[in-house]
Amino acid sequence: MFIGNFFAALAYVLHLIFTLYIWIVIARVVISWIQLNPYNPVVQFIYRATEPLLMRIRGYIPPLAGLDLSPAILIFAIMVLDRFLVSTLDQLSMY
Repeated sequence: MFIGNFFAALAYVLHLIFTLYIWIVIARVVISWIQLNPYNPVVQFIYRATEPLLMRIRGYIPPLAGLDLSPAILIFAIMVLDRFLVSTLDQLSMY
């Protein structure tokens, strides 16, 4: 019973973290469109939180005709990982 509750809570927390990170990536995209002040601490945090993963994706898939697809690919990967890990932990919580 205790282990099942632990897995259920872990699944919930992981889902929240994944969802929050998706929103941070979306904020990064919006910031790139409206060109906010790069010295703003919030903008710097968003760039520092997203750039390492986006840079890795760009290493494999460069921008196509000036269109950077790395945020969309990252969001898709997070959604797949979220679905897999959260579902697995939910199933483990039932035992």
